[in-house]
This record gives sequence, structure tokens and C-alpha cells, in this order.
Amino acid sequence: MREQNMWEIEESLYSDGLNVICGVDEAGRGPLAGPVYAAAVILPPNLEIPGLTDSKKLSDKKRRELFPVIQEQAVAYGIGSASEQEIDEINILQATFLAMRRALAQLTVTPDLVLIDGNRETDFGLPVKTVVKGDSLSANIAAASVLAKVSRDDWMLEMAKQYPQFGFEIHKGYPTRAHYDALRAHGPCPIHRMSFLKKFYGEK
Repeated sequence: MREQNMWEIEESLYSDGLNVICGVDEAGRGPLAGPVYAAAVILPPNLEIPGLTDSKKLSDKKRRELFPVIQEQAVAYGIGSASEQEIDEINILQATFLAMRRALAQLTVTPDLVLIDGNRETDFGLPVKTVVKGDSLSANIAAASVLAKVSRDDWMLEMAKQYPQFGFEIHKGYPTRAHYDALRAHGPCPIHRMSFLKKFYGEK
């Protein structure tokens, strides 16, 4: 028996005659620094990946264990991002869609339907269905959430070496007290999202 049946949504779609289902999710909409990442994943129908669920419910160790398993077992996958400059230019929602498009563009197989976590959609040039809390309900979206999260975390770990004063290795750019303290002490660095800091600096 599968825990919480991560395939229920896909099974319904398969029964409707759809064969190739893709899941898409993002990581990093909330941080003050760094890009937003997205991943697109097409898993073989009913593939069992023990422990697969929403990446936010998994430990960093478990996500990193699942990362290569998903890459090896997927029919196709893509990982895209939109930079902090793009976030500042077009806003975080549009940058998230841009990262998703970049991830989808890397797929070597065209999906019949794209399942996107959340309730916001745009024109991806493919049939789309949004799923609220999809990363806890769909195996394909959950797999995408893991690839996006680990990829972004790895990028931030690299940035932590370049900007050690900010503690990116700990908070990954999210708005923690330590991060705000570092911003007060050092000011922003090149990977900060200035559009996210307007209120912070306006209140100084």
C-alpha cells in the first residue's frame, strides 16, 4: 500500500487516456537572495520511489538521496532558473513562470499534460492543470519539488563561499533574523533581490 497514494491524480488522468504526465514545481520564491528554480519531471506511470513526497517535508539528507534516483528513473526531466536580476525586472511570479518554461524546454519527451503545483498558471504552450498542494498529492510534482529544491540549495551553497558574511549555507537566502542582521551590517551583495529589500531599507 502506497503511503497517501502519490499517484492518485495521475491514475485518474491515465484512465482518461492521457499517457505522458509531467509535474512542475518551484523552489525559492520567498528568499531575499538568489534565483528561483523550477523543475519539470516525467516519471514512468506508477513508479515506486520510497519516501517521495513534498520536498519541504523531507530532510536535506533524504532529498539528496532521492535526487539521483529521480534523475535516473525519470522518462525525462529539466531544471531551470530565473536570476535575481530577472526577478527584480519582471517580478517573482513572472520569474517563476520563466524558470518553469526553461525547465519544460529541456524535456526530451512532450507531455500530454503538465501538472503545476499551486493555483496560478500561464501559457506554457502545453495543456496545464494546477494542483493546490500538488507536491503532496502528485508523484511527478513531488519529484520536481525535490529536483528544484536541491538544485537551488546547491547554488546557494556555492554563493555562501563567495559571500561568507551572509550565512547563505544556513538559511539559503530566506528572510531569517540572522540574514537581516547581516544585511544591516554589510548591505546587500550582488545576488540579493533588491525588489524584495525595498521595504526593509525604506524602514531603516
